[in-house]
Amino acid sequence: MIQISDQELQKAAQKGVDEFLSLFIDAYWKEMNGELNAETMLKLNGHQNALLAYSIFRKEMNDGGFVQLIQNGYGGYFFDNPFAKAMRLFGAKPLSKLVYAAKKIYDENKKELERETTDEEFLSMYVDFEDFDDLEEEFFMIEEETTSAIAHFVDENINMFADVK
Repeated sequence: MIQISDQELQKAAQKGVDEFLSLFIDAYWKEMNGELNAETMLKLNGHQNALLAYSIFRKEMNDGGFVQLIQNGYGGYFFDNPFAKAMRLFGAKPLSKLVYAAKKIYDENKKELERETTDEEFLSMYVDFEDFDDLEEEFFMIEEETTSAIAHFVDENINMFADVK
């Protein structure tokens, strides 16, 4: 089980939700030796994996949206796993709905979205898949509220995410 000291937890919580969640996420990456694969994911429980997934999702969305997320190999990770369901259970219902809507686009265009591309082809995918634009805009509008809801869920269910000493 991932261990976090109560002192670290209190210090991070005082700095805000991002620092609070980062304390857990950083501990997960450390436990996984910085590698995300089927073997290292087994080192985390389902709740921990879902929190880690949210951090990856958030970073990918902020860096380049759904096209980049999929091109970076995360399509199946988010759309073929119960990520949306986990987010709903974590209290992030708007994000859950958004992911289900993106999954529909992904499922209909999976082959095209996941193919190897040149830099030019990659950039043109943003035009080809404008259906993601409204969803990305919605994500940016709900991101702060979503992150706060997830932090609240973690705080209320802390023993599912780490052993606090």
